[in-house]
Amino acid sequence: MISFVATPIGNLKDITLRALEALRAADVIFCEDTRHTLGLLNAYEIKKPLLSCHKFNEREAAEKMLAFSREGKAVCVVSDAGMPVISDPGREVCAILRAAGEPYTVLPGANAALSALVLSALPAARFTFVGFLPEKKREREALLARLACARETLLFHCAPQDADGYIAALYAAFGDRRACAVREITKLHEESIPFTLAEGLAGEKRGEYVLVVEGAAEAEDPRNALSPREHVLSYIREGLDKKEALKRAARDRGVPKSALYKETLDL
Repeated sequence: MISFVATPIGNLKDITLRALEALRAADVIFCEDTRHTLGLLNAYEIKKPLLSCHKFNEREAAEKMLAFSREGKAVCVVSDAGMPVISDPGREVCAILRAAGEPYTVLPGANAALSALVLSALPAARFTFVGFLPEKKREREALLARLACARETLLFHCAPQDADGYIAALYAAFGDRRACAVREITKLHEESIPFTLAEGLAGEKRGEYVLVVEGAAEAEDPRNALSPREHVLSYIREGLDKKEALKRAARDRGVPKSALYKETLDL
């Protein structure tokens, strides 16, 4: 059996009993960084063969996992911290295993995004996990444009050197909103820093961040500031046909579809 095993995101005591059992029973462990995983295993006196599974060799690693599993060996897959696949390597592995009909399971555990959501004190009834933003400016802007009208709280992973750039991009796309920067989760210097996108995040940036941003308020829907034609176009660009785009725009603006129809005849 192949097991995707969540590992601590900071405090090593956050490892689960099931995770320790699986790691101790494993014949081989695939990990994002063998040096990092070795530190975790040494803390619990576990000695196992370690093989790499990172974003540059997932297909090769998946083929090895398949071979081990079909030989009846127990295989564990871990990332440096948290759950494999979620902003970490492993997605391609899962796809290959599914296509090959090979069963696998998941051992849950620590989660940075959910921990940050609780620490932020922002609305948690509904939320969207976005993870890291695309590196290319055009792709980043397109993604944020799609999220601008989302009512739910948004969760972003962010490296310290990217924090100011992320916040500037969020402000440009969303306008001013409440936000919270959470860092060093489960560690000694854990911080949860409330701020607004307009003011930015003050101070030196250290440690990996989760940026938690409140969703759009109904009265602040950015599309309502567009012209009727651009409002309908924004939905068409998302893949809706004209009829559905007109319906959505009319509902957003609180007007009948006929009020928008004449201004969108050429679309």
